[in-house]
Amino acid sequence: MPPAEPSAEPDAAPADHGSGERSGSRADGSAGVEDTLDLELTEELLALVAEERSAGAAPAAAPHELLGDPGAWPPATTAAGEFALLPVRPERDLAVLSRWMNDPAVAAFWELAGPESVTADHLRPQLEGDGRSIPCLGVLDGTPMSYWEIYRADLDPLARHYPARPHDTGVHLLIGGVNNRGRGVGTTLLRAVADLVLDNLPRCGRVVAEPDLRNTPSVSAFLSAGFRFSAEVDLPDKRAALMIRDRTYRAQL
Repeated sequence: MPPAEPSAEPDAAPADHGSGERSGSRADGSAGVEDTLDLELTEELLALVAEERSAGAAPAAAPHELLGDPGAWPPATTAAGEFALLPVRPERDLAVLSRWMNDPAVAAFWELAGPESVTADHLRPQLEGDGRSIPCLGVLDGTPMSYWEIYRADLDPLARHYPARPHDTGVHLLIGGVNNRGRGVGTTLLRAVADLVLDNLPRCGRVVAEPDLRNTPSVSAFLSAGFRFSAEVDLPDKRAALMIRDRTYRAQL
């Protein structure tokens, strides 16, 4: 699992990802290189996203029992703008996701740099699986700007490393452009997505995440988003901070 990058500023990191399924190598994650400039979104992609959101287009595949259909969840109103999740459709989204994965600040932790086939191979098991992990575009005020994986943590290898409860739901994310990093957008959207999960999955009592314990800014971002530090857990490639957002205490945190 790619570890969250060591950043001196909360929310500066483009990604926080980990499920116990993939191993990652650590790099300096420097964002001060030319390749980390915002990657231009094609007019075609923007038009397709706008058309689907306005028309309420049906998802490419039927919703699964495990997580339902995040594309049907109502948008969240946040301080950063209106935010919605759209389940990934490779024919629409693969090019932009691959460009994000080739941003050095992202590639150092997701390890999916390379041709589009590399990203496609990462998406395929989720898209063709039983719905225990759903890859999504994060759309802010109509513009795709982040990638999310909403997954059943209790059915994931992560569950071998902590006392999982039925219907625990995990989140992975990356922020796709540097203009959305380092200004609190990540924290805002973490809270929004956690609340979307709790609002739309009534059997889920907890949203979980597992940033690298050494990444204090990442842990701080989760805390600011209403997660609590639960425990240190030893995963195959890192010692992680198990972060939990509880349904019971969501109004207090």
